[in-house]
Amino acid sequence: MIDWKVSESGFDSSKNTSNGNKYLLGNGYMGVRGTLDEFEKDGYVAINLAGIYDQVGDAWREPLNAPNALYTYAVVDGVKLDANAFAPKSHTFTLDYRKALLTRESVWDVNGVTVTVKAERFASMPSPHLLGSRFVLTVDREAKVKLVAGIDSDVWDINGPHYDKVVGSTLDNSIKVVTTTHESADHVCVAEEIRTNFKAEAGSFEEPLKTLKTYEFTAEPGVEYVLDKLAAVYTSKDTDEFEAEAQKLAYDKAQAGYEAARQENIDMWESKWKVSEIIIEGDDKAMEATNYSLYHLHCIAPRHADSMSIAARGLSGQTYKGAVFWDTEMFMLDFFLFTEPAVAKTLMKYRIDTLQGAKNKAAGYGFDGAFYAWESQEGGFDGCSDYNVTDVFTGRPMRTFFKDKQIHISAAVVYGIMKYVRYTGDTSILNEGGAETVIECAKFYYSLLLKKVNSDKYELHDVIGPDEYHERVNNNGYTNRMAKYTFDAAAEIAAGKCDLDAAVVEKLGKQYDLADLAAKFADAAEHLYIPQPDPKTGVIEQFDGYLKLEDCSVDEVRSRLLHDKEYWGGAYGVAAHTQVIKQADVVTWLTLFADEFDDDTLLKNWSFYEPRTEHGSSLSACMYALLACRCGLSDWAYPFFMKSASADIKGGGKEWAGLVYIGGTHPAAAGGAYMNVVKGFGGFSIKNGEVCVEPALPSNWTRLAYNINYGGKLYHIDIKDGKADITVS
Repeated sequence: MIDWKVSESGFDSSKNTSNGNKYLLGNGYMGVRGTLDEFEKDGYVAINLAGIYDQVGDAWREPLNAPNALYTYAVVDGVKLDANAFAPKSHTFTLDYRKALLTRESVWDVNGVTVTVKAERFASMPSPHLLGSRFVLTVDREAKVKLVAGIDSDVWDINGPHYDKVVGSTLDNSIKVVTTTHESADHVCVAEEIRTNFKAEAGSFEEPLKTLKTYEFTAEPGVEYVLDKLAAVYTSKDTDEFEAEAQKLAYDKAQAGYEAARQENIDMWESKWKVSEIIIEGDDKAMEATNYSLYHLHCIAPRHADSMSIAARGLSGQTYKGAVFWDTEMFMLDFFLFTEPAVAKTLMKYRIDTLQGAKNKAAGYGFDGAFYAWESQEGGFDGCSDYNVTDVFTGRPMRTFFKDKQIHISAAVVYGIMKYVRYTGDTSILNEGGAETVIECAKFYYSLLLKKVNSDKYELHDVIGPDEYHERVNNNGYTNRMAKYTFDAAAEIAAGKCDLDAAVVEKLGKQYDLADLAAKFADAAEHLYIPQPDPKTGVIEQFDGYLKLEDCSVDEVRSRLLHDKEYWGGAYGVAAHTQVIKQADVVTWLTLFADEFDDDTLLKNWSFYEPRTEHGSSLSACMYALLACRCGLSDWAYPFFMKSASADIKGGGKEWAGLVYIGGTHPAAAGGAYMNVVKGFGGFSIKNGEVCVEPALPSNWTRLAYNINYGGKLYHIDIKDGKADITVS
């Protein structure tokens, strides 16, 4: 079994960026990068906020990092204890991901005085605006100590600075900072209360963009000097009373005490684990990697909101502009559907509530319906730029077509909405705008259809599929099949085959000619060209002309790189004129619609495309694992599963697109790992409204146990010796 902890010994400043991701804390409202108490922005500190963005000049628009309420350091006999500048003689860093507590213990030798700092922090799940930290200092000989604690507003930004104004204040043991953003004059308020177990000469002072309290005293050997912080973060998007709410929450929690807030957090996390924990016997490494992945999904679940999604890098920072991609619907949604359906609905409500943004985008291109943002920010605004990659040789931005041509994003939205409905049986989401969303996405695809004069088939041209290395292709199989799915779903709704409220049907009837749309969408679904397996090889061509491209290995293409950060795709990329692809494309299609093909076809396409896949995205491996399981090849699936499950606990991976840093956590890979365990190895599915389990465990697993929330009941599934025991509570 596992101890639910990840840890490392020794301090290495080169790991500051990766550790910020690996030791992340979060509660859906904010993510706190895993850094040390004394770190400033050069240590990549960030308290990343969900759903609030700012743009400075022509730079990329990105989410805000709040002022750092956890900033604390000690000065002992005139020496500042900062691990970056003065390396400790011993150091440990530990994340207890069962309890969501991050701890450090650092020991310094300061002119013969052994100084030990132990610290702990958490981001409260039950009170999502709340942060807590405890800083404990001991010495082995008498020493002069100054503890400095407060709020650091000199934050790390990739495309900032985002705060035009910062106003700090102190009163007794209270500190408050209010900032004003550049683009929209939004406000962020951080209020904190400090409590100590010692008496000291206290003072207040300000450094540039820092509002601080100081506590000076003579430390006695062996005595623990404890400084507790309880801090609250609110923005003007949360409430008009953001200052009052922040101050009240911090004060009330401080009065109740650090231990009480800490325990509330632990208790709520435990309640989540009782439903979502995965038990694997025979493979502790897999069990640890899986549950650690689920920890990161829990950290970014927007439980505080009724309508919010999850950014591609979660809450680990500003990379990918804090934008929402197709990752949420296609890779993360299953975890929340199966463990916490209310969160799944919140994710899909975000798409419904940003429908107008999608309609505006479609209209901007001269299309009908809803074209969802490739990188969705507030209101469905597309944060994706026309020049998303920088040429490593010229330093110039390269024209890319991600936002223009990845039309499959609208189908992902429809897939998510309909999957929620079909899995939960809750049609309220259709009544709350979901039906209109599905229809508008179908209208978008309908406006894109082309038909050759000598054909009865509709086609979709000039697109980018999941494989982003090949831009502006015709009839990408995945895209066409997902468009057909959208037409089928919209035709059902327009034909009155979904359980909608009478008032909603009446409203839709006034808005659309439903009979006409039902006929058009049914016709489009029937006649849309879907590539078929080659009669001789069984291989499905990824897009028109793909099989005419140069057939070479991934290693051969890699050997052609002249720079290690060179972009593989686009007009001049080394992979663009070859069959080497970035990530699962046809394989993703076959995974989603496996019942439409025989096992031989599935296996032939898996075997054809996998050697040609660079896996340049963390989204790729899980799809190969799922399809391998479907083909009865669990041991083939295992290394792909572990690649997904280990994306964050192991670290590394691709962190650059040209000269653009794209590092951070990988929640889509985490969601993919969950799907691999539950649906792949665990064999879970719903058939005819009933829970069905057809397990296919890897050969080294002796037991797999997981829970599924379905139909208002919790199903406990325990698999041993190839048999599944199912109980219900």
